[in-house]
Amino acid sequence: MIYLDHSATTPIHPDVLEAMLPFLQEEYGNPSSKYYALADNAKRAVTIAREQVASLINCHHDEVVFTSGATESNNMILKGVVDYYSEKPNYSKQIITSAVEHPSVIETCAYLSSKGASVKYLAVDKFGRISTQQVEDMLYTQTPPLLISLIWGNNEVGSLNPIEEIALLCAKAKVFFHTDATQVAGKLPINLRQLPGLRFLSLSAHKLNGPKGIGAAIIRKQSEELYTKLTPLLHGGGQENEYRSGTLAVHNIVGFGKAAELAKSNLESNRKKLLELETLLTEILQTNLSGKVIFNHDTKEKLPGILSVQFKGVNNELLLKKLSKFAALSSGSACSSSKPSHVLQAMGKSLEEIRQTIRISMGPSIDPNNLNLFAQLN
Repeated sequence: MIYLDHSATTPIHPDVLEAMLPFLQEEYGNPSSKYYALADNAKRAVTIAREQVASLINCHHDEVVFTSGATESNNMILKGVVDYYSEKPNYSKQIITSAVEHPSVIETCAYLSSKGASVKYLAVDKFGRISTQQVEDMLYTQTPPLLISLIWGNNEVGSLNPIEEIALLCAKAKVFFHTDATQVAGKLPINLRQLPGLRFLSLSAHKLNGPKGIGAAIIRKQSEELYTKLTPLLHGGGQENEYRSGTLAVHNIVGFGKAAELAKSNLESNRKKLLELETLLTEILQTNLSGKVIFNHDTKEKLPGILSVQFKGVNNELLLKKLSKFAALSSGSACSSSKPSHVLQAMGKSLEEIRQTIRISMGPSIDPNNLNLFAQLN
């Protein structure tokens, strides 16, 4: 069985599991407790993990807020910013996002809209991208937005938005900017210290060979001493600088930290492997299925290892069932797999084209020889 659904989740790295095990066994202390070794050990482990995650994206460790994953991070940031700032002078209740966001952003925006926020959705090009000009046009209107939220790398087609350029525009306009970087972290370099306009960022550990149930909301500090304010999603003991209450899941946090450390050290080699695998698979499909496949993604400016492929005249459910004995694949986002892809719809694809499309998302550990499976589909 070849696993080709790395955009949905990734296998946990053996070193990550090994790092976690002590905190599921003998090191069971609560890091919020005091005066004894078990608590101190847990607190130290969390601090190290926070620094490891911060190092992956080059931000200050105090800006890393641990959550249960990117879905919570997206909810926490969007709801928290709108709730805290929209009633204050000189702030609007307008959010700018796009039509190809992850469901956790799309549905959160729909919820905020039902509560009185104004949400505008930017259209995308045929590859699922927005342009800097679209954003700039929205920044200098009569009512500038409170928050812009745009996905960095799309989970279905791998398209990349110009986040660095948009961050500069938002910094100049003094507008909050958030990106979901779940698919980008560990695949491409991220340097937040060079992007002061990018105020919020979401991550999930299980997309970079870490455990499920842990992620981070990166909340940039306004200055060395001043934290950015937002209304917490969870109230309670005030953990995580009062952004996110609840007892910390130390084992998961340690696993996230180790996964981030490995992702950073192996970033270039993994990226090279993914590009090689993508090139090989593209050649196999083009050679063996000439005229029968259409690539929905941009072949250059994209995340490595993610392909969105339309098999002309072939129902994707039947194709996935045919391949299921040999490969794990999906038709699109695991979070909304029962519905036609809103991403492909926004890109202008018809329902017929969507029903002929599958997503192939690879990891660096894949044996290239196993990709010959696709040569047998003609």
